[in-house]
Amino acid sequence: QVQLVESGGASVQAGGSLRLSCAASGDTLSTYWMAWFRQAPGKEREGVAVMQRGGSATYADSVKGRFTLSQDNAKNTLYLQMNSLTPEDTATYYCASTRGLRWSWLQESEYNYWGQGTQVTVSS
Repeated sequence: QVQLVESGGASVQAGGSLRLSCAASGDTLSTYWMAWFRQAPGKEREGVAVMQRGGSATYADSVKGRFTLSQDNAKNTLYLQMNSLTPEDTATYYCASTRGLRWSWLQESEYNYWGQGTQVTVSS
């Protein structure tokens, strides 16, 4: 069983950058599908990006070209580099993992393990 702890959330101005971290313990991160979700106030949680076992990444259209996933296996940590932030990126960001997908990486129900979330606020 893996435990996930996010960090790196902060308040930034539009156009700025942040790097979120998801530190895993209890198991090896690279054996899981690892994803970032976010939830803005009053909205449903949505998938942001996912990294497959083996390292290839997929991004939601809303963040494609601005956000980048990376993974440090030595630190057992997943990163989400977020550039050109806009107020629409304001949300609580969650790290999630699963051994394997059944249907779609965008579905919350696919993931067995979740972190507690980290807040990102982007002001205009």
